[in-house]
Amino acid sequence: MKPLEGLLVLELSQMVSGSFSALRLADLGARIIKIEQSDDLKRKEESTSISESDISTFFDCMNRNKESYVINIEDQQELKKVKKLLAKADVLIENLQTDTMKHLGLNYENVKKNNPKIVYGSITGYGAKGAWKDKTAHDLLVQALSGMTWLNGNQDQPPIPFGLPVVDLFASTHLVQGILAALIRKGKTNEGSHVEVSLIESAIDFQFEVLTTHLNDGGKQPKRSSINNAHTYLGAPYGIYKTKDGYMTLAMGSILELGNLLKCEGLHQYVNPKSWFDNRDEIKGILAKHLIKKTTKSWLDILEPADYWCADVFDMNRLIEHEGFTGLEMVQEIIQQNGEIFRTTRCPIRIDEQLLFSKKGVPRPGEDNKKIDREFQLRIDR
Repeated sequence: MKPLEGLLVLELSQMVSGSFSALRLADLGARIIKIEQSDDLKRKEESTSISESDISTFFDCMNRNKESYVINIEDQQELKKVKKLLAKADVLIENLQTDTMKHLGLNYENVKKNNPKIVYGSITGYGAKGAWKDKTAHDLLVQALSGMTWLNGNQDQPPIPFGLPVVDLFASTHLVQGILAALIRKGKTNEGSHVEVSLIESAIDFQFEVLTTHLNDGGKQPKRSSINNAHTYLGAPYGIYKTKDGYMTLAMGSILELGNLLKCEGLHQYVNPKSWFDNRDEIKGILAKHLIKKTTKSWLDILEPADYWCADVFDMNRLIEHEGFTGLEMVQEIIQQNGEIFRTTRCPIRIDEQLLFSKKGVPRPGEDNKKIDREFQLRIDR
């Protein structure tokens, strides 16, 4: 039995953060009813489509293991159905545009009148109040405003975004944490809660280490390395280096020890550990010229037995083919409604050594309308 079995969650979201939050609860056993609008185009996002159904793989991987209930959200009669569902739900997840839920009469204050025990989870771009509350929110835009794009790349490069929607994913994680905490409190007090998360606050929290340093060092700007930057506040050798046949990464460690292991005489002059940060670009430059002389494997064969922190740099194909990856059993096969097999990742959590798999694919739009109408007696006479 999965830990959240028996929990009813309604999802009113169109973007990554809300959908991914609901997916994580689904993988933990919750029943997710995704409320979709009749004109929802998110199923055919710009992301890669590889199936005959032409549904976005991005949508597929975030909305598997759910039920679909389609309504015209502007139709007051159909909106009554949603309100009936909310009266029986344990959790609501929503990340619609600011004030949309209030306009629909589905804001927390209204919902809790009919269901005071509900845990109501909201994700906004910049919070419900403040100067930015009506500003357009998107992962890339929030990355840019939060300052984090100045942490990637080398010193002479422009700001560089992450290659993943990291803000959406962190906000999802924070919402799930808040919902689970609220459910625990509900079990003790029998009271519901309004859990609120914003993309900008999650982006700021994501940078807790660099922001804390900035707040306590007199407000100095984080400075990226000019060579192989990987962390603005860590010294050499931290970074990724080109070798004769590929790349390798070096994390934290003694420069003197590294010089001895690699037989790199140029590193022996950096006796003072303080210089490993102050002179990191010089040190990285010496390392870059030295490491390119031999293959990645030859260097790893020296460093790994000495327990010096290092690693190969894999691309997707090498990762998926490696026994280290296959042994994790991270890939699961989902059966789509048209019978197609869709391969995606499983939930990364293990509970009592149990892997959390689910074969249920993304539902067709409105596939579960009739079943849900019957089960919750939602039929409304016009």
